[in-house]
Amino acid sequence: MSIRTILVDDEPLAIQGLRLRLEPHEDVEIVETCSNGREAIRAIKTHKPDLVFLDIQMPGFDGFSVIQGLMEVEPPLFVFVTAYGDHALRAFQAQAVDYLMKPVEEVRLADTLERVRLRLSERRSAEEATKLKEVLAEVAPDAVDSVPQADDGHASNRYEKLINIKDRGQIFRVDVDTIEKIDAAGDYMCIYTGDNTLILRETMKDLEKRLDPRRFQRVHRSCIVNLDLVRQVKPHTNGECFLVLESGGTVKVSRSYRDVVARFVH
Repeated sequence: MSIRTILVDDEPLAIQGLRLRLEPHEDVEIVETCSNGREAIRAIKTHKPDLVFLDIQMPGFDGFSVIQGLMEVEPPLFVFVTAYGDHALRAFQAQAVDYLMKPVEEVRLADTLERVRLRLSERRSAEEATKLKEVLAEVAPDAVDSVPQADDGHASNRYEKLINIKDRGQIFRVDVDTIEKIDAAGDYMCIYTGDNTLILRETMKDLEKRLDPRRFQRVHRSCIVNLDLVRQVKPHTNGECFLVLESGGTVKVSRSYRDVVARFVH
């Protein structure tokens, strides 16, 4: 399925350069190009694209104003493309898929498009499941509950490979493979990567949806562990146990979660 895309930049050469770099990606279909924010808002509402490459600094409406101007419609995925690095934090706060610096590097662009494909796949799966349930609700109400939820899939490509974490005024792009454990503290998550600890403002419930459940399992009411990085299981009293992680750290597994861990750790 093609990725219907709009390019927005007030510099014609920038649009031309990005168009050339997108040509090798056969699933990307450029449906419109725009030279300013007002054009972009009209084009997005008209074409309803899947993806928009959006310049930040433009005369009149800048890139962030474009996003604000689309609050009443279902937004596409946005990738900011800019010559200025000081907008990265605000870009990720606006839920952008990525933030590319001009001139756009082909390798970085390929990585960005892979993330876009994953996001679109997840979105389309959710839409298909919803439509199927609506049809079943009319013709076979008893079968509705048998339709799997979009979040029930275990295919690894449905889950995040990188997580953007705003911490101490910076944006850290964390490879989920390096995450050993995650501890919850209210609406904040402490992300441990063995050699670093970062704070993410997100609930554990929402974060669990973004992580592959075949690898990341809750072993305590407030702790998630990457089972791939467990090196030893130590039995403890009262049916509890400790997991020894690759870094040497230990995590206590409560009795209520012990059976869940046993399915994955041998």
